[in-house]
Amino acid sequence: MIAAQDIRLSFGERILFDEVNITFTPGNCYGLIGANGAGKSTFLRILAGEQEPDHGNVTMGPGERLAVLRQDQFAFDDYPVVETVIMGHQKLYEVMKEREEIYSREDFSEADGIRAAELEAEFGEMGGWEAEAEATTMLSGLGLDDELHQKLMGELDSTLKVRVLLAQALFGSPDVLLLDEPTNNLDLDSITWLENFLYEFPNTVIVVSHDRHFLNRICTHIADIDFGKIKVFVGNYDFWYQASQLMRRQRKEQKRRNEEKAKDLKEFIQRFSSNASKARQATSRKKLLEKLSLEDLPQTSRRFPYVNFKPERECGKSVLEIDGLAIDGGEDAGLRGFDLIVRPGDKIAFVGPLNYLKTAFFEAIAGEAEPQAGTISWGQTIKPAYFPKDAGYLFETDMSILEWLRQFSPNQEEAEVRGFLGRMLFSGEEGLKPARVLSGGERVRCMLARMMLSGANVLVLDEPTNHLDLESITALNNGLIDFSQVVLFNSHDHQFVDSIANRIIEFTPDGVIDRMMRFDDYVSDPTIRELRDAAYHKHERVAI
Repeated sequence: MIAAQDIRLSFGERILFDEVNITFTPGNCYGLIGANGAGKSTFLRILAGEQEPDHGNVTMGPGERLAVLRQDQFAFDDYPVVETVIMGHQKLYEVMKEREEIYSREDFSEADGIRAAELEAEFGEMGGWEAEAEATTMLSGLGLDDELHQKLMGELDSTLKVRVLLAQALFGSPDVLLLDEPTNNLDLDSITWLENFLYEFPNTVIVVSHDRHFLNRICTHIADIDFGKIKVFVGNYDFWYQASQLMRRQRKEQKRRNEEKAKDLKEFIQRFSSNASKARQATSRKKLLEKLSLEDLPQTSRRFPYVNFKPERECGKSVLEIDGLAIDGGEDAGLRGFDLIVRPGDKIAFVGPLNYLKTAFFEAIAGEAEPQAGTISWGQTIKPAYFPKDAGYLFETDMSILEWLRQFSPNQEEAEVRGFLGRMLFSGEEGLKPARVLSGGERVRCMLARMMLSGANVLVLDEPTNHLDLESITALNNGLIDFSQVVLFNSHDHQFVDSIANRIIEFTPDGVIDRMMRFDDYVSDPTIRELRDAAYHKHERVAI
C-alpha cells in the first residue's frame, strides 16, 4: 500500500498538483493517465521519494519495499547483467555481497563465522537461493538470451539495457512497483510476457504508458490526472474512456439545459417586472436566476487534435507494384527479390523486429532512397504522402510553424493554414513559434497537418505514434480507420495496428509473410507461428 496525502506542487505560477489525496491498495494495478505535461512522471517521482512536493507526504505500509523502473542506462555499465537485476532488491543484494566478501577472506575468524551464519539466515529468508534463477527467468522473458546474462551492462546496446532495468524493477516481488513507460523498446513477445507477469502480480502497481492495449490488459483501475487533481476509476483504459465521454456529454447537456432555463427566466423578468400583478413572480424568478450557475463545468485539460485525411480522388485499380526489390537491411537481414501488389482498399501494417529494414523499405517506396535493385511503380491516379520515422531534418529552419506549413498548402491563404494548425492544437500565437524548437509530439502533429493538406490517396507512415500522447494517438487512430483509401504503415502500438490494418506483412530473416487478416488473428494463428519460428530459429528470439 502507498498513499499520498494533501500533495501540492507548483512550478512558478503553474499549479501541477493541488491537495491530491489518493491511496493505492495491494492487488490492484493503476494506470496513471493525463494530458502531456499533466505531471504523470512527476507524480511517480514524488511517490518514489525522488522529488519533494511543496506540501504533503507519501506513506507506505511498515517494512514494505518500493521498486522503480530506472531510466539511467549507464549507471550499471560495470556490473554483470544478472547482478544488475538482483540489485533491484537492495537489501538482498547487500547481504549477498557481504556474504561473498566474508567467504572470500583468507583469515576467516570465529566472528566471521558467526556473522556468516546470520547472513545465511537473512539470505534464505529473502529468497537469496532462488535469486539468480528468478533473475535469469525474467531476463529470458524480456528477450535476453542466456549468453547475455553474464555480460557487463556496458556491452549491451540501449534497447537491451532498458530490458535489464525493467527486470531489475520487477525482481523480488516488491510491495509497490512504479513503472514509467515500461513497454518502450519491447517487442510483442516481451510485452506479452510483461502483461502476464503484471496480471499475476499480487502487490501494488502504478504504471504510466501510452500503449492502450497494454493498459487494457493489466489495469484494474485508472488514476486520471486532470486540473491538478487525481481521480480514480474502476476498470481499464477503455472503460475509463467510455465513461469520460459519457460524463462529457452529460456536462454539455446540463450546460445546455441551464442556458435554456436562464433564457426563459430572463424573458419572464423582462416581460413582467413592470407589471404589478406579476411583480412577485418576476422577483421570485430573478432570485432563481441568481442561483442558477451558468459557468462552464470543467471539461478536461486534455485536447484532442482533429485528424481527417481527405483524398482529392479515389485510387484507381493500379496502386503500387513492386518487382524484384532488393534493399540492404544494414543491421537487419535485407530484402532480396521482393514482389508486392498493393490493391485499392489495402491498409497494410508492416510488422516484425526488423525495424531498420522496414524504414529502408518506406524510404524506397517514398522515393527518399534508391533500392539496390528492382522497380517501384505507382499507379497514374496515385498521390502518396510520406511520414518519415525521423522528420527532425525538416524542421531545421528559421521559419515559424505557420510559414513552415504554408509552403505545403495548395491554398496559400493564412486563414486556411491556421485552420489546419488549429486542428493540430496550435492556436493563436502558437502558430508563430519557431519550427526548430518544437517538441517531438509537436513535430508529429505538424507532419500530420502537412499530410492532411496534401489530398493524398495513399498514406505511408513509419511509426507515426512515436512521441504522441494518448489523445493524439486516439485521434490519429480514428482518422486512419475513417480514411477510405490506402494506408501503408508501421507501428509498435498493438491496438493501433489491429484496429486499422486489414493486411499484415512481416519481413523476416528468411523471407516475407503476407496475409490478408487482422493483426490479432495474425498473432494467434498457429500456422503463422510455425512459419515465424522457422524464420527466426537462428536468432535469439521471435519478435513482432
